[in-house]
Amino acid sequence: MKLHCDVEVVSRHLPTLGMRNRGKGVRAVLSVCEQTPRSQLPGPRRACLLVSTLKDKHGTRYEQLKENIEQFFTKFVDEGKATIRLKEPPVDICLSKANSNHLKDFLSTVRLAHRGCNVNVQLSTLAPVKASEFEKFKTKMIITSKKDYPLSKSFPCSLEHLQTSYCSLVRVDMRMLCLKNLRKLDLSHNHIKKLPATIGDLIHLQDLNLNDNHLESFSIDLCQSTLQKSLRSLDLSKNRIRALPVQFCQLRELIILKVDDNELIQFPFKIGQLTNLRFLSAARNKLLFLPSEFKNLSLEYLDLFGNTFEQPKVLPVIKLQVPLTLLESSARAVLGNRIPYDSHNIPFHLCQDLDTAKTCVCGSFCLRSFIQGTANMNLHAVAHTVVLVDNMGGTEAPVTSYFCSLTCYVNSTDTLK
Repeated sequence: MKLHCDVEVVSRHLPTLGMRNRGKGVRAVLSVCEQTPRSQLPGPRRACLLVSTLKDKHGTRYEQLKENIEQFFTKFVDEGKATIRLKEPPVDICLSKANSNHLKDFLSTVRLAHRGCNVNVQLSTLAPVKASEFEKFKTKMIITSKKDYPLSKSFPCSLEHLQTSYCSLVRVDMRMLCLKNLRKLDLSHNHIKKLPATIGDLIHLQDLNLNDNHLESFSIDLCQSTLQKSLRSLDLSKNRIRALPVQFCQLRELIILKVDDNELIQFPFKIGQLTNLRFLSAARNKLLFLPSEFKNLSLEYLDLFGNTFEQPKVLPVIKLQVPLTLLESSARAVLGNRIPYDSHNIPFHLCQDLDTAKTCVCGSFCLRSFIQGTANMNLHAVAHTVVLVDNMGGTEAPVTSYFCSLTCYVNSTDTLK
């Protein structure tokens, strides 16, 4: 019976000696082993606990389990964490990063051994653990050259952090998409042109680095996948992306977004919905102006250096329709009353229209009937730290505003310079 997890052995004598433990576990293999061959001892088999690490493959043996466990701590067993407190020696064996189901089975076996019951599972032998045992349960793998990239061998299914940089990859290896525990995926410095939608099936993925590739887009499918709930950091720098879809703003858990050195001509106009965003870097793109909802951001760091911002237009663009069309009136009513919609109850093209509706400065919505104006905004209004927009020391950029009616425009003319 074996369990692969992180282990920290804490001596309860340390506090009395004025000492503290390291507070950090190491990857280990725990084995419930048969202490003596079954043929030499009648009755229930006597079991011991063996903790083996990569540095100590022979492991540390805790000889007696029968009536030697003071307490089990299992409050967080569903998170893969537990603690076994032994009487002799007086240590706490702290387990973490274990498969929760395997951990429950392992603890059940240890409980039976503690009670002196017959353990009805195959017990391990007291033999050194092979290095390959640890390879199967690696949580981190970094590959930084093409020659080291595994072609015939699978990635360990336990990986949580995978980096494959400078490997000349032209597509995402489908074997990576089977790593269901993956939290950080670094594919920087490759030649990837397109991302498969199945990246969105990595339900725990928090950090995705695609810096220095050949990407031309970020698909809508990814924006509407489980990445909406998991993704915290996204690096798309040094690619060939011209625009991000409006659905990109559904990745509302994003904290860090880097899109430097692309060909962006505009941000998604609903970017203000990224309420958790704190770090935004979009230097050296082709941005002409910022969308009106940019004002809703609350950033700690903002870098828009090297963009080709235009001077605000003196005259507004007027696209008012009087009277309003039935489509415009219906769209304003649906959005204003927050009526749910999808392609199952209205045509798909109408869903797209509603998804791309503009927000007036008064908070109302407009579809095709609006007035569009542009005004300079000091970027310190949305960010604590602002990198200069140009070499002249400026921290202002043009922001587009929309007005659903002439009344809203007249009441807000002092915001347009």
